[in-house]
Parts: sequence; C-alpha cells; structure tokens
Amino acid sequence: MESPKTIPHEIGGLRNDPLRNGLHGVKSDIVGSHPLESSYHSAKERQEDMKKKILANTYGAAFPLKMELDRQIISKFQRPPGAIPSSYLGLEAMTGTLEDFGFQDYLNDPRESESFRPVDMHNGMEVRLGMSKGPACHSFI
Repeated sequence: MESPKTIPHEIGGLRNDPLRNGLHGVKSDIVGSHPLESSYHSAKERQEDMKKKILANTYGAAFPLKMELDRQIISKFQRPPGAIPSSYLGLEAMTGTLEDFGFQDYLNDPRESESFRPVDMHNGMEVRLGMSKGPACHSFI
C-alpha cells in the first residue's frame, strides 16, 4: 500500500490554520517598517546600553545584571487572555516608560477598530501553554 500523499500546510515554520488565524498575507513579509521606526529602535537600544554602562561604572557590574533579571521577572506577570489586556504597569514603572506619552497611546488602538474580534480565551491559553501554535489572537477581518 502507498502512504497517503499530503502537502504540509506550513508557512514560515508555523502551521497555517486559516480558520483560526485568517489568510496569510504576503505584503507584510515584503514591506518593511518605516525607516524612522528602525532609527528610533536603534537609538533606544543605544540609550539603554549607555545607561547600563553608566550604572555598571557607578554601582558595579552586578547592578545592571540584577536590573535585567528584575525586568525579566516583572515582564512575565500578565493577565490571562480575555477582554482586559495586560497593562504591565510594574514593568513600565521600572523602565521609566510610565511617563512617556507616545503615538501608540492615542492612535491606532486595535481595540477601537471596527474590525476587531475579541480574543478567544481558550485559543489564547492553548498558545500560552504550548498546546497550539499560532498567534494568540485572531487577525483582523
């Protein structure tokens, strides 16, 4: 007997499930981010590196490592998937971004979109626990 011939439905290493994740768009793979966005992120990384060097010179080499460990621990605390998203207030207070008011605070909030679909709690927990692959929330319609 011959084995059944199947075509694996994988795109980019993730299993393509159009019923859960929507159709795959190629445009997002081709078009990169805006040049100013990449410049902003590189400047932010340089600023963080400089801050770590200053703290290491002032308080010793272990202090920036302890701060990074604290940041990793605080960033893991979040709400279960559902109607109320995680705010990461502790992480924002620790990193100093609590006082920043960027464009993401008042523009393009996906929850205010007309095509927003709420997160399926069961799918989100499956993704978080490693039982399912793919994004925790559905794509926009």
